[in-house]
Amino acid sequence: MEEHFEIFPIGMVRKRDERVTIEINPAYEGGLMGLDQNSHIIVFSWFQKSDTPEKRKTLQVHPRGNKANPLTGVFATRSPVRPNPISISTCKISSIDGRQIHVDAIDAFDGTPVIDIKPYVPRLDAMSKVRMPGWAEEKPHH
Repeated sequence: MEEHFEIFPIGMVRKRDERVTIEINPAYEGGLMGLDQNSHIIVFSWFQKSDTPEKRKTLQVHPRGNKANPLTGVFATRSPVRPNPISISTCKISSIDGRQIHVDAIDAFDGTPVIDIKPYVPRLDAMSKVRMPGWAEEKPHH
């Protein structure tokens, strides 16, 4: 039996000039209490531009859209094309002003819905002795 879940946006990514802000919806402002004690956050967002029935059925991609990279299962990539187009970005907090979390950068477009935020905790989030394929270690070609 297939289960279904509801996810509600808690905010929105805003990109204006060089400023990147995560704007939290008023109903969730109370959840920001104490966040200013952290230097970094993990932002979970919904890649709505990749949310189509076809893209949700795509299970293999060439990483980074580069045909020179081997065809790889989406669960072994950071591709936005996947059954549930959830993105994660670790961001450095520049400042927090009310419902506005100003960050250094984020891997998301202006208007991307934010579905959750968690503090970055090195003992939980930083791994050592990590193994990755060669294409994942290369810098993307833009």
